[in-house]
Amino acid sequence: MNETVISTEKIAQQIIESNYVSRDLSWLQFNYRVLDQARHIDRSIFDRLKFLSITASNLDEFCTIRLGSLYNYIDYGKERFDYNGLREEPFRRLMLAETQRFVKDQNEYYVKKLKPLFHSNGFIIAEYRDLSVESIQRVNDYFYHTIFPMLTPMVFDNYHTFPVLMNNRLLFGVVTKNPTDQQNQLKVSFIQVPHNLPRFYEIVTDDTIQFVPVEDIISNNIHHLFRNVEIASVNLFRINRNGDFTLEESEDIESNFLEDLKRKLKTRRSGRVVRLEVEENPDPWMMRLLKIQWDLDDNNIFYISKESMVDFTGLLQIVNHKEFKTRRAHPRDPIKPLNFPEQGTRDLFEVLKERDILLHHPYNSMEPVLELLEKAADDPYVLSIKITIYRVARESRVTAALLKAAENGKHVSVLFEVKARFDEENNLREAQRLQKAGCFVIYGVSSLKTHTKLLLIVRKEDDDKVYRYVHLSSGNYNESTSRFYVDIGLLTTREGYAQDVSEFFNVITGHSQPSTYRNLITSPRDMRIQLCNLLQKEAYNARNGIPAGIVIKLNSLQDKEFIDEIYAASQSGVPIKLIVRGMCCLRPRRKGLSENIEVISIVGEFLEHSRIYYFHNAGNPKVYIGSADAMVRSFDRRIESLFLLEEEILKKQAINNLRYNLKDNVNSYIMQEDGSYMVKELNGEQAFNIHKEFYNVTKDIVMDAKLF
Repeated sequence: MNETVISTEKIAQQIIESNYVSRDLSWLQFNYRVLDQARHIDRSIFDRLKFLSITASNLDEFCTIRLGSLYNYIDYGKERFDYNGLREEPFRRLMLAETQRFVKDQNEYYVKKLKPLFHSNGFIIAEYRDLSVESIQRVNDYFYHTIFPMLTPMVFDNYHTFPVLMNNRLLFGVVTKNPTDQQNQLKVSFIQVPHNLPRFYEIVTDDTIQFVPVEDIISNNIHHLFRNVEIASVNLFRINRNGDFTLEESEDIESNFLEDLKRKLKTRRSGRVVRLEVEENPDPWMMRLLKIQWDLDDNNIFYISKESMVDFTGLLQIVNHKEFKTRRAHPRDPIKPLNFPEQGTRDLFEVLKERDILLHHPYNSMEPVLELLEKAADDPYVLSIKITIYRVARESRVTAALLKAAENGKHVSVLFEVKARFDEENNLREAQRLQKAGCFVIYGVSSLKTHTKLLLIVRKEDDDKVYRYVHLSSGNYNESTSRFYVDIGLLTTREGYAQDVSEFFNVITGHSQPSTYRNLITSPRDMRIQLCNLLQKEAYNARNGIPAGIVIKLNSLQDKEFIDEIYAASQSGVPIKLIVRGMCCLRPRRKGLSENIEVISIVGEFLEHSRIYYFHNAGNPKVYIGSADAMVRSFDRRIESLFLLEEEILKKQAINNLRYNLKDNVNSYIMQEDGSYMVKELNGEQAFNIHKEFYNVTKDIVMDAKLF
């Protein structure tokens, strides 16, 4: 016991003394900020449940990838040090303990604060035992006719191997014994709840919709699957498996690489178990068996109260129910881009010859990008289309336009990143559709992920002049997510951008070695070096009494070399403001290290996804926008790009974007030195919510924007 206390104290001290915050512990802090959105009493119960379900899907990904990655080291005896200096096993215990704490808080809030509001909002999650006789008959009929034929008990005993149970699915472990067995031996059978059934069976009454959990229906009818044996216990559980793998592209892209991808997708379904959620008071015999089978200890077991529910992602059936559509928050209609007020009334090809257009989603629609692509597919003057795709919508207008362009005889090149995590299968299917239609499709580049977002349209016009229409963006070519992801994109025909993007496509689709780009910074070529040089220049200016300042907006900040340069700039006197939505491994406000650094995180109705890098540059700011976070993977293992804004009004728009982010006092959290976050207080100020204020931006506001 004393050794445990000493070890815990030593770990806590080691964490405090480190100049870096653990990536994984910082991520858990981020999920707390998402959970905090479910606590906003000014939101409808449906929007609060939406955020609760997001925390659950976030946690699934965290366990599948981050915890899974840690187990890659543990299971294969590899050495790993976390950012705070902890070795694999102490960090595993710490990581799981913090995850346990989060799950406890998550479930307590659901049971005590959200669930009591259900009835007054027109619905309940009804337990089978509380249903009327008539309703029980209805759900039993549903079981007999729909559920029962889909269920397959899989016994595990001396004659049957342990079945492969699916990742992230509801499962039953049914412990049975045969009365005729003299030794009275226990057996366990596993039943997977079909994932293509609704989570709830709905019973509509005059004033309330009753949602009956499918697992409750199965549990109360499970005896129909086990005849002439005694059921000792019925246990509901769910598992997260290790889904972290690295793809290495082979020489034979068409067969070996795609087959390798398909095989590794299957390992995600059968990888080692890293977390087991189980309804409280499970059968101890079954739990001992599962621990041995999956090599788990008590740290990996998460007990869920019967008052709560296993897997909050199922709540989306209630959130998205047609009866409650008017009760959920819906974003305003998009406004027209500041420098494209003619949207919808003028030909976009002609407008882009006159000026650049900066789009700020979701406040501006993605329609101009889609319109440009769809017009290009049909336009007889368009010669070719090149695009990088990381994620697309399920019924994608982007891929539909590319298919049409290919059918119309245009040259279409698509770099389709089939390694985009959790979208691999959709991307692989869409990429193969394009290839069959005659598009030139590249399935990623080497072992790198192509994360950059670029579009190039080549058009030969009446005067025989060739124009190149370019789109560069921080966001995916996904019209669905563009309605609630905050991203920035540039539409332009400027020769500098066009030449850079053409060169970049030659690099990533062929074997070209790039010359110097005019407006692009790219990885894995030199992004880290160039960004560090920009940080060093601000530090030099500050040391020499020249005005300096840095403001950076990111999803994640994790790269140590980049963080060290930010620390050095802070120590040189540069005022630094960081807007980091997710994990941040930098410690702000530490004496002698980062006293001039402020970090805020904005989490609210929209998902902040844009990346903006601002360097004061002695009063002539350099502003870069693009796809890259400051992470090791972004600098070393991904194809990324950042682009420099040239036109003054566009630069001002980006500066105002950062200014508004720093001004927000509704969605903002301030990071503390210890890695925790505090809600930004109003302090008597008027509420300023960027997710509303960006709908009211004018040219006068933008042109007045300053950061230092």
